[in-house]
Amino acid sequence: MVKSRASRGILLTSNLPQLQNLIKRDPEGYKEEFLTQYNHYLSLLKLQQVSSVTSTSTNSTTDKSNELFGDLITFISQVAQCYPVETKELPLQLKGLLLGAEGGQTVKGDLRRTVVKNLVMLRNKEIIDSIELLQILLPLLPQVPSALRGVIRHTILTDIKTSNQKTKNHRLNRVVQSLLFGMVESGMGAEVVGDKGKGKGKEKGGEAMWAVMMVKELWKKGVWNDAKTVSIVALAAFHPNTKVQSAALHFFLGSDNEDAEDTDSDEEDIREARRGVKKMEHRMEVGKSGRKKEKMLAQMKRETNKKRAKHAAGLGHTPNFPALELLHDPQTFGEKLYDNLHKHDKIYSLDHKILIMQLLSRVMGTHKLCVLGFYSYIIKYLTYHQLQVTLILVSLAQSVHELTPPDVLTPVIRKLAQEFVHPGVGAEVIAAGLNAIREVCRRQPWCMEEDLLSDLIEYRKSKDKGVVTASRGLLQLFREVNPGMLKKRERGKAASMGLIGSQVLAYGHSKDAAEGIEGLELLEEHFAQMRKEANGGEFDDNSDVEMGVDEDDEQGWENWDVNSESGSESSGWEDVSSGEEDLEISDSDDEEDRKRDRKEKKLKKKGKAVVKNEDEEDSDSEDEKDDGDEDVDMDDDAKSTVSAATTAVSQDTKKLSLLAQQKILTPADFALLNELRLKAAKSLAESGGGSGAKRKLAALEASKRHVDADESERFLTEAEILGPRKKVKATWEERMELVQKGREGREKFGSLKGKKKKETPSSSTNREKARNKPIMMALHSNKVMQKKKASLRDKQIKLRAAIDKQKKLKH
Repeated sequence: MVKSRASRGILLTSNLPQLQNLIKRDPEGYKEEFLTQYNHYLSLLKLQQVSSVTSTSTNSTTDKSNELFGDLITFISQVAQCYPVETKELPLQLKGLLLGAEGGQTVKGDLRRTVVKNLVMLRNKEIIDSIELLQILLPLLPQVPSALRGVIRHTILTDIKTSNQKTKNHRLNRVVQSLLFGMVESGMGAEVVGDKGKGKGKEKGGEAMWAVMMVKELWKKGVWNDAKTVSIVALAAFHPNTKVQSAALHFFLGSDNEDAEDTDSDEEDIREARRGVKKMEHRMEVGKSGRKKEKMLAQMKRETNKKRAKHAAGLGHTPNFPALELLHDPQTFGEKLYDNLHKHDKIYSLDHKILIMQLLSRVMGTHKLCVLGFYSYIIKYLTYHQLQVTLILVSLAQSVHELTPPDVLTPVIRKLAQEFVHPGVGAEVIAAGLNAIREVCRRQPWCMEEDLLSDLIEYRKSKDKGVVTASRGLLQLFREVNPGMLKKRERGKAASMGLIGSQVLAYGHSKDAAEGIEGLELLEEHFAQMRKEANGGEFDDNSDVEMGVDEDDEQGWENWDVNSESGSESSGWEDVSSGEEDLEISDSDDEEDRKRDRKEKKLKKKGKAVVKNEDEEDSDSEDEKDDGDEDVDMDDDAKSTVSAATTAVSQDTKKLSLLAQQKILTPADFALLNELRLKAAKSLAESGGGSGAKRKLAALEASKRHVDADESERFLTEAEILGPRKKVKATWEERMELVQKGREGREKFGSLKGKKKKETPSSSTNREKARNKPIMMALHSNKVMQKKKASLRDKQIKLRAAIDKQKKLKH
């Protein structure tokens, strides 16, 4: 018995997993064994700190001690919840091993991975909180190799996402955002090297790069969406490291596919997967097919579909509108962007400068900023032979808005016309120049000169479709915004009629405030039709009142502004009353007046006379009673005059809808309103409403597409600058896709002789095909021609072989 106990103790000291299991079952019974192992761990910890400073031990000894030390760390972390007092210093000790403490060096290799995993385990057991864990893991990102970095990155993202899943963990978010802000700010004082020429290896900014990547991931997952998150990336947009700066610019531009090599590699992987599927399908058709091959083929198809879906999800990213709108002090941000672009013009590459131009133009267009130096800077890039000139033209057009001074844009328009619109360049160049001029003038029409405009619209007589479309678009734009700049014969019918009595808004002037919701009467009619169908096709007198739309209330509110202005002249709220009597306004009086108005209208409809109240009859003066007939005539004339004026006012101004006064419109109501407006515009265009109705229909359809695409076309694209072009030759994948679409819904192409006309389906042999071949084709076949050209020796060899074959068959 004593021998078994001794052997059991030796086994427990050497077998840590078994001791760990026993401690979890009975912590108090095995406390001495735990303390023994814990003391061993402390001694190895001190040796590790000493060895990291001196570095005199051999590699074999170090590997063995690190392996034992890692096992002890895992053991202590697994049972730390059983002895919280003894292991209270464990997190600080592990932190010192990873980040270094008291001048000591950090651990490397597998031991570092073990320490990280045990720290995550302590967080899962709630021995440490998320803040302590992330304060340790975040600084490790730029220091560890790629394999361990992926584990740390996934751990950080998962922890933050889990902490903010139910409610926002503001304390954790503030701490992590402060850490990321510090990581970005740490390298802001370095020298700008640039991304072209020599000296790329001197750039330093690993911490800032990983901070931006973490922010982008959390923003993409929807965990962080506040202004402080945007401020971290806004600071990184001015980092000396061009890679960090490029990552921040791509965040605001909404594009994650920054490396073209990664995109190309993904497409190549998809092609390879498709080829593998095709090979497997061919093998199954030619050779034997079994369950194993079918399972392999199904697995390959699933993996190919996943790759295709993932690649498609990564393309066509939309601009990050909320990030642009959450910028703090966008004017200062835009000016700093321009200063950075202008100052380091010779250091940055063209691709990087175009990225800065794109972000600056979007910030200027979104917040209506005026960075006037940008237009003088961009002029030198406005040449048709400039690389990526379409992106530069897009940036130019996006930066313009209605508050941009026209004097600054006029030289830009002249430069575009001189470089892009002349007979010495191709048709695509002219179309791009006209489209760029149109987009600039759409946002600020006063930058165009009358003589230049007349020259540009003459290109609508060109033979190229793209040039004609671009020139007509420019002509149509000025027919709408400022037809006075066009000649009389070029204004068109609608513009000539609308020009009379109308004035174009000058620079700095804005349109009048909206008087209501456009098309709301369509929604009101739709609700009225629904009530009619609900009542069996008949209207009820009280149905409108019950549904919240009362005709009497509508007439009572129709001329409220005219009645208020018909009284005595007043300059403020104090002169409303006449001064003789105090006004007493109460809700009960209003209700009584409305009820009386409804009752009087119903009596008028039935043909009954309306009897005035005795109080109103007593209030008339004695002089008015004597000249009653004349006063009646005068009252009738006045009434007719007022009614005529009221009719004119009601025709000129839009009638106020009771639906907007009595009902709060929901998003579903607005969606229904958009559908009704689109339907009404279609019916008007089909019934001969003219070009104006067609343009309105096109605008409504375009707005519907923008909303459905989550505002993916809020900013300009290269396609809008290039305009319509000739159809480009399709790639091999596109042609094969069209071929597959044409084969849908039909049987496989081929002869049915050996497949359906036999009892056992099979294909015909080559000998059968040779028998049915036409004689003229058989005479010129390769087999016959070889016989004719064969030498005597070849004929002897073939004849001898045939004789030998016949002899063998006989025997």
